[in-house]
Amino acid sequence: MKLTLATRTKDGILVVDCSGRILFGEESSLLRDTVRKAVPENNRIVLNLGEVNYIDSGGLGTLMELRTTAQNTGGTIKLTSLTKHVSDLLQITKLITVFDVYNAEAEAIESFRKAA
Repeated sequence: MKLTLATRTKDGILVVDCSGRILFGEESSLLRDTVRKAVPENNRIVLNLGEVNYIDSGGLGTLMELRTTAQNTGGTIKLTSLTKHVSDLLQITKLITVFDVYNAEAEAIESFRKAA
């Protein structure tokens, strides 16, 4: 299933709903371009991965690149609603320790409010 993205703003925080696969190539480029365009206007971002059924190494690299891009602008990217596959992959690669991960979108958004 090809990656589709929907963006919306909730309480001043950009939420990117991802659905499908995040793979090296077209899908990673779509996610990268979408987030990079948004970062100058809003560097507080929640990636909702609840509908992502597969991520390959290129997709993991894209997530890391986006995290770095946000940090370089003083921002943060948080992940929410991980599927079992995505959660397992982040555990195996130890990237779970690099990202702020939340079970629900509301928790991720609230964490931005608490940090402010």
